[in-house]
Amino acid sequence: MNTKYIDLIDQTFDFPQEEFTLSNDSIQFHGIPLKELVEKYGSPLKFTYLPKISDNILRAKNWFSKAIEKNGYKGKYHYCYCTKSSHFQHVLHEALKNDIHIETSSAFDINIIENLKEKGKLKDDAYILCNGFKREQYIENIGRLINSGHRNCIPIIDNYEEIDLLSDVVDDNFKVGIRIASEEEPKFEFYTSRLGIGYKNIVPFYENQIKENDKVELKMLHFFINTGIRDNAYYWNELAKCLKVYVRLKKMCPSLDSLNIGGGFPIKNSLAFEYDYEYMVDEIINQINIACQEAEVPVPHIFTEFGSFTVGESGGAIYEILYQKQQNDREKWNMIDSSFITTLPDTWAINKRFIMLPINRWNDEYERVLLGGLTCDSDDYYNSEQNRNAIYLPKYSKSKPLYIGFFNTGAYQDSIGGVGGLQHCLIPQPKHIIIDRDENGELTTTLFKPQQKAEQMLQILGYETKVPEKITEEVLNEMTMPL
Repeated sequence: MNTKYIDLIDQTFDFPQEEFTLSNDSIQFHGIPLKELVEKYGSPLKFTYLPKISDNILRAKNWFSKAIEKNGYKGKYHYCYCTKSSHFQHVLHEALKNDIHIETSSAFDINIIENLKEKGKLKDDAYILCNGFKREQYIENIGRLINSGHRNCIPIIDNYEEIDLLSDVVDDNFKVGIRIASEEEPKFEFYTSRLGIGYKNIVPFYENQIKENDKVELKMLHFFINTGIRDNAYYWNELAKCLKVYVRLKKMCPSLDSLNIGGGFPIKNSLAFEYDYEYMVDEIINQINIACQEAEVPVPHIFTEFGSFTVGESGGAIYEILYQKQQNDREKWNMIDSSFITTLPDTWAINKRFIMLPINRWNDEYERVLLGGLTCDSDDYYNSEQNRNAIYLPKYSKSKPLYIGFFNTGAYQDSIGGVGGLQHCLIPQPKHIIIDRDENGELTTTLFKPQQKAEQMLQILGYETKVPEKITEEVLNEMTMPL
């Protein structure tokens, strides 16, 4: 009988896959022996595999390069990284190895930009696209960056006041973009995005505030819809509406030469995931080409702002199944050694799915289970798989530890979970491991953050306690180790 977990996977999915392979009865992720990682560092833990960041950037660049050549497209392509997906230094340093540009969302992003420039990681001619609703500190920081000589800092105008606010702090003339307030899918919670300026108002806005303004030059039109880049009638219809605005503006504004189609590439959330990235890129370039040819205007340079696509598939989280609770005749609860609410908040907040697989014991028999976190909150459980199929794992055994991994979790989870701060029910934040490859292709691991200590939380809460000033010798010794 086919009763082992590996039999279940073989019957359900094409396996092994590019990033997932099996060695003995344990899984490897991009060649990383995850069981050895857990044995070395313990659980719970989070990890970031840096080479996957560069890999995805290069994949996207290649898709656009091929589409531009195939369609005879006369514009250039610029890859921007959306920093809000993950602001960590190791993420930005890896991404910037690939000659990319940056998109920011708020004031302190500019401080990161200045740090990267100071360290020589970010070129002086790199594009910095400043999105978001801009208040005093953000405006001030953008002005400081432009005044320092970074002429390719382009604020994307989100509301009618921002031209005047920026003009007050920028010494010389400057470039801007305008964000379209796109109309969302009919089934979405709201009809029009709160971000940007409505389709019908963009041309009047340009005529009233930019056209005769010697200090401001319109460089870019920005288009993004919340549901992302999908091959459906809604997406293509919204892109067509955007292109109508672009060609109309281009005819009255020669300086407009760029179209930003935002982010929205999905990432793999299941072993059955399918998405034809190459086709989507080709068709987007084709549609822009056709619209501009029909309107007899030059095609724009294309910008994208991929965030989750850049960093999402580089991350993972590993937990141990601590205990199994049989709550009734049908429900078995496997309790993990951490909390979903704190470590993978999107699973709780928006029912997001991640790839979930056992790390070890693939040759054991399996059972249907539910997954629960450590907190005393009734919402601390992983439910997303239940919407489509049950959760199956190797059978729980007190004598044989079982570890499970959640994969492609590298975007948003740490910042939304409040990395370094208070955690729900004071469950400590897991240790974070950075995984890379050296010049010989050998895996290296570095302890980026040890597991959160009680003293750190008590200090945040205002209790009088001493937080050790130095990292303990034990932690220091394990900071950098080959795997």
